Amino acid sequence: MSQTVIFDPEMPCTMALRRRMAEGMDRSFAADLLFLERWEISPAPGSGAALRVSQIRRANPELAAAIRAEVAAHTHR
Repeated sequence: MSQTVIFDPEMPCTMALRRRMAEGMDRSFAADLLFLERWEISPAPGSGAALRVSQIRRANPELAAAIRAEVAAHTHR
């Protein structure tokens, strides 16, 4: 039996980001981290998006690595 998962753009897909967001943060920071997670899932073209992702990664290296690893694990199943 398959289960349908409803996509909510305000909620994270990875457990790494869910745990971090449960700790609390302002809306702007949450938006940045959601952008990073979505980009790791499906990279957007363009230098602007890549620059934003690199800035977020640099500011949050451990979380960025955890998100990247979790996305990669799901992609290579």
